Amino acid sequence: MSRDKKIKIQWEEIRDKVSKKFGGGETLDIDSIIYLIGVQELGKGFQKFQKDEKVNIMHIAICKLLEPFGYYEFEYFDKDGWPHYKIIDELPFLKSGEQSVLMKEAIVMYFEERSY
Repeated sequence: MSRDKKIKIQWEEIRDKVSKKFGGGETLDIDSIIYLIGVQELGKGFQKFQKDEKVNIMHIAICKLLEPFGYYEFEYFDKDGWPHYKIIDELPFLKSGEQSVLMKEAIVMYFEERSY
């Protein structure tokens, strides 16, 4: 089985599990799962967030997800408990489909580390 096929299958399994737990009967898309990862990494539990905070939560998740690939590195938590990352290496230009595959692979790795 090819690497891409394996990731696709693993991604679908994770998407289905997370959707079952948090989707309220709907299948969550990749952005929703990234948002949930950001909330988890923020560590403040479920609450109402402002629009700009939601963008920052997505950024936290993306940094965390791409950290194992060497693109970001955790730096510190600020006084409000928000994690901050620094850029280690610029992301290469990726077509939309390639970005999606990279993020799905990163999400699969994230959940594998946590034995979800």
